Amino acid sequence: MFSVLILTLNEERDLPRCLASVQACDDVVVLDSGSVDRTIEIAQAGGARVFTRSFDNFAGQRNFAQREIPFRHPWVLHLDADEQLTPELLAEAREAIQRTDLDGFLIAPRMMWNGRWIPHCTDYPAYQARLVRAPQFRFIEVGHGQREAPDMRLGKLGSSYTHDLSSGGEEEWLAKHRRYARAEAREHLQRAGQGSWTELFSSDALVRRRALKRASYSLPFRPALRFVYQYVFRGGFLDGSAGLHYCRLLAKYEGFTAAALKELRAASH
Repeated sequence: MFSVLILTLNEERDLPRCLASVQACDDVVVLDSGSVDRTIEIAQAGGARVFTRSFDNFAGQRNFAQREIPFRHPWVLHLDADEQLTPELLAEAREAIQRTDLDGFLIAPRMMWNGRWIPHCTDYPAYQARLVRAPQFRFIEVGHGQREAPDMRLGKLGSSYTHDLSSGGEEEWLAKHRRYARAEAREHLQRAGQGSWTELFSSDALVRRRALKRASYSLPFRPALRFVYQYVFRGGFLDGSAGLHYCRLLAKYEGFTAAALKELRAASH
């Protein structure tokens, strides 16, 4: 079996569904960043062990857990409170952890908006390192999230966990992505010049996706281009009204990022 780590901060709304999805796991750990609602009470009532640490960034939280928390199993599935383990992923992960030649596995989330899976406008499968060995697996911070350290040996799983993008509604999504935009802009400026244009033509879809994201920062009219890219070229129109709604939000996010870049560049001169 594997352990489960859930990162939390004021997650009383979403945590019960996450905990319910991992009931089959015998070691569930919550790493909380200072919740002032009922998050810790809910976690303990659900049988989770609770640890606390002030938040620095996602990679810092996950690496702290990897090194300092005594998990009962050598493999750990990392989740956020608005994510859920699926039965298919549970079964595949149980088989995958028999591998001895890998440090972790990439898993593609199924992004949900108002109860509907929107695969096209969320670039499914967009893989993330989530099932990893402890304590040796290491994350690095990239933008507002985390990524595997370059020397980690990774496989891929075919099953997915679900991620409810709309659990807090549109206003909460926009507020969160205003914060994310500043982190993305700062990271882009720090990494300017890294990577290669040839990665746009890589045979690895994950490498291509990351290279395209870097290249997009040099384009004009980014909000409009992001909408056209996600809704037309990536097939967001196939996701129905939920896809249209989400593509419009992504365009707003690009506007937040462009504004943050302009502000940070002006402050550096």
